[in-house]
Amino acid sequence: MPDEKTSRRPRSDGLRNRERLLDAARAAFIAGETDLRFDELAKRAGVGTGTLYRHFPNRDALVEAVYRKDIERLAHAARHLADIHPPLEALREWMYLFVDYIADKQLITPALNTFLGGTTALYAKAGDPIKTAIQTLVTTAVIHQDIDADINPIDYLRALVGISSVAAAPGWEASAKRLVDILLAGSRPIL
Repeated sequence: MPDEKTSRRPRSDGLRNRERLLDAARAAFIAGETDLRFDELAKRAGVGTGTLYRHFPNRDALVEAVYRKDIERLAHAARHLADIHPPLEALREWMYLFVDYIADKQLITPALNTFLGGTTALYAKAGDPIKTAIQTLVTTAVIHQDIDADINPIDYLRALVGISSVAAAPGWEASAKRLVDILLAGSRPIL
């Protein structure tokens, strides 16, 4: 017989508290507050310390949850954009969001680097939803003959990650978004 505690759906107030905690932690990480005390984080989120520990028993669980939520947002955005835009525009808009994601990730990297055991496993697990999102968007754009069939979706990601890794100057995001437009223009099928 299933344990009642493990088979119950989370309560709506519990889900709201979790989201508030994740949002507060993300804001702190982006602000460079990697060593923020849990009691202070709970206070910022407007919940008790016990609530924080009930959702996140340690800092690693919190850091991982913030990172995973960002990945989930990006994956969900691909589906949403595909529903409301033509294929090429959905791909373009998602790639712009990917640039924003990279910019945010650069800000939370100090928090990610506190993850015990390193970030390799964390990053490896998170890569699949991003790859699936861009592969789906590219496949749809190919079907609609918006881009050439021999385009490798992962090459788009590599290009954007590459520009972000060499861009130390403020405002690199605008340059990366121009690169998106250049990449997509160069990906058009030759008729």
